[in-house]
Amino acid sequence: MSKVPAVYQLGHLPIKDHVFSPDRSILAITKGNDVEIYQVSPNQLSTKPLLITTLKDHDKTVTSVDISPDGSRILTCSQDRNALVWEQTPTGDFKPTLVLLRINRAATVCRWSPDGKKFAVGSSDRIIAVCYYEQENDWWVSKHLKKPLKSTITTIDWHPNGVLLACGSTDGHVRVFSGYIKGIDSKPEPSVWGTKLPFQTLCGDYTNETNAWIHGVKFSPDGNVLAYVSHDSSLGFIYPQGEELPPRAIFNVKTNYLPFKCIVWLDDQRVCAGGFNCNLVVFKGSEAGWQEAYQVEEQKDLTKDVPHAKVGDDDDDEEISSHQALNMFKQMDLKGRVSRPGASGKPAKALSTIHQNTINSIRNFSNGKVSTSGIDGKVVIFNV
Repeated sequence: MSKVPAVYQLGHLPIKDHVFSPDRSILAITKGNDVEIYQVSPNQLSTKPLLITTLKDHDKTVTSVDISPDGSRILTCSQDRNALVWEQTPTGDFKPTLVLLRINRAATVCRWSPDGKKFAVGSSDRIIAVCYYEQENDWWVSKHLKKPLKSTITTIDWHPNGVLLACGSTDGHVRVFSGYIKGIDSKPEPSVWGTKLPFQTLCGDYTNETNAWIHGVKFSPDGNVLAYVSHDSSLGFIYPQGEELPPRAIFNVKTNYLPFKCIVWLDDQRVCAGGFNCNLVVFKGSEAGWQEAYQVEEQKDLTKDVPHAKVGDDDDDEEISSHQALNMFKQMDLKGRVSRPGASGKPAKALSTIHQNTINSIRNFSNGKVSTSGIDGKVVIFNV
């Protein structure tokens, strides 16, 4: 097994979200108002994916994409307030089915439930729509989770039982709701989150001392722990113990990194987080406590510029051509920093990491591997 990360540069537009199909043969990425579908060679990950088709029915930025657990349907949502479910026809085209979200603001994030019978869509309308299929009308209808939501939903995650739903929002709260739909779901087993779970039951409401925006939430593989990352560069871990009881333990791990945007569990004792730092960091722990384990890539000090010229050179006094100046301003615009053109006129690589800009999403790829996508237009498969 190759230890070298597989890097796919899929244009230069930001990728807000990406997802691989369960058999890892299909990759879907968001790009502006469209979703691009690629064919991947699971046994030859170093081969660049082949663009199969582009889904073009949204007319504003696509914010999130997900593939159903059986791999047959693609779910997309957008700032145009719509979500669509795409199915491949016998001719190979993708046909969209309407979803009745009933929201008046942008849809921000969407995720299939583990059994693929329903999905949830978070929005700026302070609503989470839990959607299920209605056979007779051939569309997806929704039930709303509203109270006590009071701000934009930025992230959602389904519990392994397919009933509980965790969400994070811009008011700094992490909440766990019941998304139980009668007639669709079988009755869930009692868990540390609760025993009676009718739709819209609030099973937990948590925040930390800074009330910073929540960027990512994720249930552990066994569903008994909830991890989250927030804009104050910290990670939170919640260990509940049952209905109307305080959690057994809550940890808030502060870091000196730029904020993390996304998080996944590698196993029951390790999580991997990525974000504005452009690098992945692995944390290890248990109910006794959590701490940083290692960075996936060795990262040089970003505050020190890459040296371009030896001391004594008069490069600083040289006139820069208008083309070079334009390139420098482009660098500032794209990366927030600028490198002086070297002898070749090309700016030096700004960061020592593979991702040259914020990591927007991270997904479990396979055992020991995660996939990431970012503002730099890259999808990368890392060994962690």
